[in-house]
Amino acid sequence: MTGRITLGLYNTYDPARFAEAHRRAVTRLGPVAEAFDCNIVLFGFPFPRELRTPVEVADWLSEATTIGEGGRYFRTLAERGRVAIFPYIRKGFPPQLGIPVATTRKPDENKAATPEEISELLSSGRSVCLIFGLGPHGLGRDVREACEMHLDITGRGISLETCTALGAVPARLFANAKTQAKKG
Repeated sequence: MTGRITLGLYNTYDPARFAEAHRRAVTRLGPVAEAFDCNIVLFGFPFPRELRTPVEVADWLSEATTIGEGGRYFRTLAERGRVAIFPYIRKGFPPQLGIPVATTRKPDENKAATPEEISELLSSGRSVCLIFGLGPHGLGRDVREACEMHLDITGRGISLETCTALGAVPARLFANAKTQAKKG
């Protein structure tokens, strides 16, 4: 795989108060990103104002978690410059993150892509930013519209809890890309 996967977690849970659900979801990203060689980007998270860098956020998160070996994977990725933090999007996703792909059980038929199509993009050197919603209602319409592609990893419209999807989607794409690389 020559393109890069960025795991984008979009906060649709609580925009004003950082909750334990935020901490757990963010720290769960670390081991998944490390396992499948992904970057991480966080959108709209209400981190304390004094935390200005991804490394500071990683250190703060690791103070109160056992996930990912006490936040070690997330911290290591932050130290390597592979974690980014952005506010909520207003005019689309930052282009340096790759093609924005909404992970959803209800893809827009004009934007729907299969795991194989996303893996082909990666194999051809294109990067993708997989956008996962963190909250009970998933990604809002504005976020889904801002994404160029939509991916239902199940292919059957089955709703996956955020952290389940965070593991399943990159694992599937990583496996597909490796299979394609062997063939090609």
